[in-house]
Amino acid sequence: MDILISKFSNHISEVVTVKGWAYNVRSSGLIAFLQIRDGSGFTQAVVAKQDVDELSWQKASTCTIESSIIVTGVVSKHPKHENVYELHATKVTIIQRAEEYPIGKKEHGPDFLLDNRHLWLRTPTQWAIQRIRNEIILATYEWMHNHDFIKIDSPIFTPNACEGTTELFEVDYFEDRKAYLTQSGQLYLEAAIASVGRCFDFGPVFRAEKSKTRRHLIEFWMMDAEAAFTDHTGNMEIQEQLISFIVVRVIERCQMEFKILERDIELLKRVKPPFERITHADAIQILREKGSDIGEMDDLGADDETILMRLYDTPLFIEKYPASVKAFYMKRDPADTSRVLNSDLLAPEGYGEIIGGSQREDNYEVLVARVREQCLPEDAFRWYLDLRKYGSVPHAGFGYGLERIVAWICGLHHVRETIPFPRLLNRLEP
Repeated sequence: MDILISKFSNHISEVVTVKGWAYNVRSSGLIAFLQIRDGSGFTQAVVAKQDVDELSWQKASTCTIESSIIVTGVVSKHPKHENVYELHATKVTIIQRAEEYPIGKKEHGPDFLLDNRHLWLRTPTQWAIQRIRNEIILATYEWMHNHDFIKIDSPIFTPNACEGTTELFEVDYFEDRKAYLTQSGQLYLEAAIASVGRCFDFGPVFRAEKSKTRRHLIEFWMMDAEAAFTDHTGNMEIQEQLISFIVVRVIERCQMEFKILERDIELLKRVKPPFERITHADAIQILREKGSDIGEMDDLGADDETILMRLYDTPLFIEKYPASVKAFYMKRDPADTSRVLNSDLLAPEGYGEIIGGSQREDNYEVLVARVREQCLPEDAFRWYLDLRKYGSVPHAGFGYGLERIVAWICGLHHVRETIPFPRLLNRLEP
């Protein structure tokens, strides 16, 4: 009976067959120990020479690291570790005997590991990271579905930059017209809310910034959400409920993964709504008290966010940034028109921004003025401006960076480990 390693607890004392890879091998005289990975989990196959046929023993005793393997045997509890199970082998088959594996037990530098990313993914830590990433995605879809958000697929090719930036990837295809790889699906979701009310997208986005920080990739995954009849405050409430749900769900379902990563989940258990809120002006004051020379109307950089979030052990909203450093579509704060009704959600432990959101400007004349003030191509935004002419309503939305959330929840220093095949300023392969 073929089963997954993750199902061993349901098959104690039964004969089962496991198909996977030998990620570690050791032999001692008349017994061999094969550490097997099948994608669902890990187990040790104990191969005693007296319990298997001659061919199986020959295969087990000469098995190399990362050989693909099929092992049949009896499932038993590990004698020393709770909730750990072994396989006492009765038959061993090698599908392909691997050559000498380039990733050994010694320390390897990041460049070597990234050059061998196609193999590095097999290690337990990378396995754990990718499974947590998957759980975050599943939790996002579940929460959105349960709160009446419809999945809308926004285009990858766009005729304009969402936020007016020029640091996008230009595509030379549409004859005499410029096109770009998307940096966000937000504008298209704003069109969809007049159809479905609440919606979100989830997919790859691209930014051509010449940045080498630990928080940046040039290709990454973003979830954007938009909701009709929602204001700035309601927008933040949606975000904190979503993030709290994700954290709880990952803690529930990824206990083994956290153990592999040696992540202190007690810190994550503190993530409960409501999250604290401070204004941009308050944040500037705190940073100055900590020695920063940041200006009153400056945007917060990564270093500023790190300094700030070493003071908090739960996520923090910073709201009402200066309009001069934010996108044209953000609605001005009626109490202070030099600022906008926006927020950035910062993760604790120094991780910084994981979500950016705002209430959108819903007045046609005001939005046209904003486009012209920032010298944006009015023709390219014509369809977006149309949305304010035909049944415009107050609405708000946000976008989260998947890789930044994965880095925070896993406790990783650099986002390059959070995505299967990272694309960095100097890296296009593998």
